[in-house]
Amino acid sequence: MVVADLFKYRNPEIRALHLTWIAFFICFYVWFNMAPLASSMLRSADWLTKDDIRLFAICNVALTIPARILVGAALDRFGPRRVFSILMVTMAIPALFFAFGTTKTQLLVSRLVLSSVGASFVVGIHMTALWFKPRSIGFAEGFYAGWGNFGSAAAAMTLPTIALTMFGGDDGWRWALAMSGIVMAVYGVFYWFAITDGPTNTHSKPRKTAALEVSTWADMIKLIIMTIPLLGILSVLVWRVEKMGYIDSGTAWLFHALIAFGVIYQIIQILRVNVPILKQGVPEDDRYPFNSVAALNTTYFANFGAELAVVSMLPMFFEQTWGLSAAAAGLIASSFAFVNLFARPIGGLVSDRMGNRRFVMLSYMFGIGVGFVLMGLMNETWPLFIAVAVTIACSVFVQGSEGATFGIIPSIKRRVTGQISGMAGAYGNVGAVFYLTLFTFTTAEQFFFIIAGGAFVSWLVCFIWLKEPEGAFAEEYYESSVDRQIALEAQQANSA
Repeated sequence: MVVADLFKYRNPEIRALHLTWIAFFICFYVWFNMAPLASSMLRSADWLTKDDIRLFAICNVALTIPARILVGAALDRFGPRRVFSILMVTMAIPALFFAFGTTKTQLLVSRLVLSSVGASFVVGIHMTALWFKPRSIGFAEGFYAGWGNFGSAAAAMTLPTIALTMFGGDDGWRWALAMSGIVMAVYGVFYWFAITDGPTNTHSKPRKTAALEVSTWADMIKLIIMTIPLLGILSVLVWRVEKMGYIDSGTAWLFHALIAFGVIYQIIQILRVNVPILKQGVPEDDRYPFNSVAALNTTYFANFGAELAVVSMLPMFFEQTWGLSAAAAGLIASSFAFVNLFARPIGGLVSDRMGNRRFVMLSYMFGIGVGFVLMGLMNETWPLFIAVAVTIACSVFVQGSEGATFGIIPSIKRRVTGQISGMAGAYGNVGAVFYLTLFTFTTAEQFFFIIAGGAFVSWLVCFIWLKEPEGAFAEEYYESSVDRQIALEAQQANSA
């Protein structure tokens, strides 16, 4: 696949790609619609403070973590068309509640629920994998994610103007937010009728969707260990909410207990799904390296987690370091997200063309580490244009590595692509919550060094654990004996 293919709209797979990135773009537009209107919210609602806005920003990425896990399982069972449409329609409800909320609690709860819309990413990843072959999946996934991710930058560029020119008044921000939610719901209905789940409207289902299938007992232990942070990180949010006075200590302990129960429940599901399979024995041709899944979880923690955290603090960093106006600092900082348009597709394209997806992944993660080290060294003595150039260069590696991550995932194990995508995507939000929380205790310079360290740790994990997937550049995805048996049973069930 080459860039020129993107203009061949009559090709069904190209049409599906465009329909899907637009859906993702709208979801990201709604997901990040608060930040550009935060100052308007503070002026309009004198009962809000900057600390409230910071807390809402953490809430905005919190429930995306469990949502991506649940959505990943739903994808493998129901297919991406249904899941994407239902997600867009249902998430319009908390979007409207947030737009017209009149108390801190209403805004907090609605923003927390709305954070589930971030799970839209893994839906489109799965849909794209159904339409494209292994040899071109990297570029297709990168294009989908890059242009979809641009929704966050588009929200920053357009929502203040929409609030001011189309609606005006102190409550213009409310109607601007509401409009974005309504557009998402309408497109969700359209998407239901506009697309199918792949060329044949079928998708390969796992034997169980309650938990990810693994190949060995050791892999099951690793899966249990990697499951704990996915919900455990929410305790950090509960701690912050308690410190801000939204809940008392008794309620906080109740939430901690619920989170612990959720972790235990997930572990039980892992055991329930995998113990019978492992006792029976996994056929050799149906095994896959869970170490690769774990390695890619760390890459998304280190790249997408860093991206979400950095875009939240970069405008203030440029404003305070170089004495810029808020508008100028915001424009410069937006370049970090703007790079998504080309850097993420290039990351996928490079992964397709190099002939070694593992090498590309390692190169990008090392580049992220070096990039953030350089950003940690930036100060007011640096010429501004050099600082901007370093920021953009670092972003190229960040976005490119995200494309490279999802250039590998569909080739690991076709049958459980949704669940693997959901776990990796969720780890991106774990990283965001982790990094945003650390940022409250550090300077900007220290923060850049911390996320650089995260990138280097991920590089080391990938160097040890990540394997080049079999059939990563084949004409068709690899099918094991179990895959063929499941497909046969599905055909028999449909014909009965």
